[in-house]
Amino acid sequence: MQPGDFSLYLITDRYQTCGRPLQEVVRQALAGGVRWVQLREKDLSSAELYHLAGEMRRITSDYGASLIINDRIDIALSVHADGVQIGIRSLPVARVRKMLAQGQIIIYSAHAVAEAEFAQREGADLVTFGPVYHTPSKAGYGAPCGVEGLTVAAQTLNIPVIALGGINLENISDVLSADVRGAAVISAIMAAADPTVAAESLLKKIEEHA
Repeated sequence: MQPGDFSLYLITDRYQTCGRPLQEVVRQALAGGVRWVQLREKDLSSAELYHLAGEMRRITSDYGASLIINDRIDIALSVHADGVQIGIRSLPVARVRKMLAQGQIIIYSAHAVAEAEFAQREGADLVTFGPVYHTPSKAGYGAPCGVEGLTVAAQTLNIPVIALGGINLENISDVLSADVRGAAVISAIMAAADPTVAAESLLKKIEEHA
């Protein structure tokens, strides 16, 4: 993994696209410079998710970008994704490692430093940590950790940390001050009127902080 690989990490949510096809919003985000996309559509059937993942694999490949599949190791293997994102309700990290193909990575979604440290010991390649700020998608995981909690996680772990939860153009500079590898966003791009411009604006902020 190169230092800038995960600077802007897009997580999908087709309910936040304002009625636009998810594929088109992702394509626009990629045109704006996003190079990592996590497909996170938990309520789809296996067949629906498989077909969507196949489309996302083709779209990301068109832009030389990487694709992560949320939790579904079988689908990640089937579409030759670049890895999976798992969490506390998923199969154990060590077991997932044995199931994945060579070169596929494990991103672990952690909400506490101790949980993240355990994932690191088990072999996770990278951790998303949060929520940093309040966000509906992470409302069930406790109070936001804030930049202070994020800083502790980034300083404690040896593997890269991506900030997650409520991150947007107004606060991304504060988030990056925690010395994280990058920031994960959903609504900041998914719900934007122009996903290409939104991605470009976020990347400009990231470049200014570098």
